[in-house]
Amino acid sequence: MRSVLVLGAGGFIGSHLVRRLKTEGFWVRGVDLKFPDFSATEADDFVIGDLRDGAVVDRVIDRRFDEIYQLAADMGGAGYVFSGEHDAEIMHNSASINLNVVDRAQKRNIRQVFYSSSACMYPAYNQADPDNPNCAESSAYPAAPDSEYGWEKLFSERLYLAYNRNHGMTNRVARYHNIFGPEGTWQGGKEKAPAAVCRKVAMAAHDGEIEIWGDGSQTRSFLYIDECLEGTLRLTRSGFEGPVNVGSDEMVSINQLVDLVADIAGKRLHKKHVPGPIGVRGRNSDNRLIERELGWRPSQSLRVGLEATYGWIEAQVRSNSAPPVSP
Repeated sequence: MRSVLVLGAGGFIGSHLVRRLKTEGFWVRGVDLKFPDFSATEADDFVIGDLRDGAVVDRVIDRRFDEIYQLAADMGGAGYVFSGEHDAEIMHNSASINLNVVDRAQKRNIRQVFYSSSACMYPAYNQADPDNPNCAESSAYPAAPDSEYGWEKLFSERLYLAYNRNHGMTNRVARYHNIFGPEGTWQGGKEKAPAAVCRKVAMAAHDGEIEIWGDGSQTRSFLYIDECLEGTLRLTRSGFEGPVNVGSDEMVSINQLVDLVADIAGKRLHKKHVPGPIGVRGRNSDNRLIERELGWRPSQSLRVGLEATYGWIEAQVRSNSAPPVSP
């Protein structure tokens, strides 16, 4: 049986990826600091371990795997990444993981690791205009990411591709653009914009008010989890190493995102704009390269993914706010 190792399998994307790989008939080992938060893992073998520890990496990369997916990272939404309070931990934790993983894979003669980078590595100077951001893959240099999270992602991209050149590996690098969907973090400070907006809308009264960081004119694109998995697998199994964007090019402002979720919920809400971390003013996935090299682009609209995500988060909000049942 073909075998796969998923690192970061307790996280949002990783847990969905494990499920997808099981439908394809793989034997799957998952590794993370924790089990998935919202459903039982479908991995055949799940190891609780800290990938910053080389001994743990030696233990989980203990043999040949047909594919390795490296999704493990210290990450979160704007409130976590852009506050500046977690910069040292983000850089140290994620870089340690990637240095360990690629070294052990190469020493086990595993030629291919998929690495999930991020659109946060793109230069901030190309994302100052919310209406015309430039996130073409070729725009990455001169480098000027908007956060230390982005700098670490850029370093690790170069790390995996250097192992391709120097050790004959065939690693693949994707730059993810704001992946969202059910079973993603939706509260606690590490949630991303779609989940945060869905939570706020679900908790608001029918004609209530929700707070939005900044003026709401900052733009982003958001990719539904199923689309992300399809792009990831196509890249991993292709002859193209990347880096390549895996994202949607349906750009919306945060104000438009709020209006869309409110419409899905059937609510009329007032937006209260408050100070808060917002990152760059504009970001949108440029999909020309992935469409040319892999013949792929996202197939569904943002609204379709938000409908599924809002329904799931609304159920979480109801469940968390329900009074305890008397014994």
